[in-house]
Amino acid sequence: MTSTTAAINETLEGRRTGLRAILPFFGPAVIASIAYMDPGNFATNIQAGAKYGYTLLWVVLGANLIAMLFQAMSAKLGIITGRNLAEMSRDEYPFPVVFMMWIVSEIAAMATDLAEFLGGAIGLSLLMGLPLLYGMGITAIVTYAILLLEGRGFRTMELVIGAMVAIIGLCYLAELFMAPVDWGAAATGLTTPYLPDGDAVLISVGIIGATVMPHAVFLHSGLTQYRADPKNDEQRRMLVRFSNREVIIALAIAGMVNMAMVIMAAAAFNIGHSNVAEIETAYHTLTPLLGAAAAGVFLVSLIASGVSSSVVGTMAGQMIMQGFIKVRIPVWLRRLVTMAPAFVVIAMGVNPTKALIMSQVVLSIALPVPMLALLHFTSSKRIMGQFANAKHVFLLAIMAAGVVLGLNFVLLALTFGVPVPFLPQ
Repeated sequence: MTSTTAAINETLEGRRTGLRAILPFFGPAVIASIAYMDPGNFATNIQAGAKYGYTLLWVVLGANLIAMLFQAMSAKLGIITGRNLAEMSRDEYPFPVVFMMWIVSEIAAMATDLAEFLGGAIGLSLLMGLPLLYGMGITAIVTYAILLLEGRGFRTMELVIGAMVAIIGLCYLAELFMAPVDWGAAATGLTTPYLPDGDAVLISVGIIGATVMPHAVFLHSGLTQYRADPKNDEQRRMLVRFSNREVIIALAIAGMVNMAMVIMAAAAFNIGHSNVAEIETAYHTLTPLLGAAAAGVFLVSLIASGVSSSVVGTMAGQMIMQGFIKVRIPVWLRRLVTMAPAFVVIAMGVNPTKALIMSQVVLSIALPVPMLALLHFTSSKRIMGQFANAKHVFLLAIMAAGVVLGLNFVLLALTFGVPVPFLPQ
């Protein structure tokens, strides 16, 4: 038993109180929150702020609330059943369905890592003035080194990822002090739903469609399944309660980081540089507008995002494979398999930002697999007992799933040039 598990058990038994009772529960949602601050979010949020100013902040807020709901459900599944989402799917569904889910989920894991891995590599190449392939090589070494820490226990990894989250958050806090923010307009954009035109719809779809990430839904249930050893339903109820609080805090921080990205882009680019849509362009444009310090802070946050989210993506891929087919491969091989597509794409001369966008399309296709399976399992009284989703939670989840999946289909249609009725032009 680890010291963290022992501390959690002491809290469940009433032998720990105050801050000492709360801190051991923080970790799983912090790791999962990295999925909501990955380089794909950087690209989408920069585009939203540059083109539409503060107008689409309300979309970021709505997306974050949906994320909280599904991550809380994923954490609850692991706590109550002692199985993660992949294992539960393997045990509950027929083999052909399980095999299909595994293949789709593996493709999604590779697509996720493509975006995350490229983000870190772009940041390093810009910061050090290196070719992109060199940046990718450095990113590969750094992420593998961090993954090796997993052998020292889950708490070490949680602390490392938590430090990365803190770096990203502090970088964007600094950006807000450097940028000339119109806080009145930001407040209006946060509270007033408005879509100016069809392009705004497309960007909003990108923001929401990439919110509930397939690997984050799989991973969170695995991070909570062995973290504590509850003896009865009362202790399980306490675990779910602490987990829900952690989800709210961790994803609220992730949401504020995303809002800060939009606000920074709005303040820096909306007037005079509204065509900024790529990470590289944003960096080069920031230097003359806000100074070298602002551009440097932007790159540091991007590198922290790319490295940490790539580590978390590899952890999720390992859990998906082990859960679906009971096979665990060495970390170095998993790292090699998931980063190989990124090297192939760049070696072929594909534009990195275009590769990021296409990876989001792949994730959109894969998203229904974990999302609907999670909704099914957590709403089943046979599986969850008294912890099955309440009717109001089930209805909220159905509506949220409908919004996310519907917008993903819109994103796919627009990506492939299929006209979508009722969209503003």
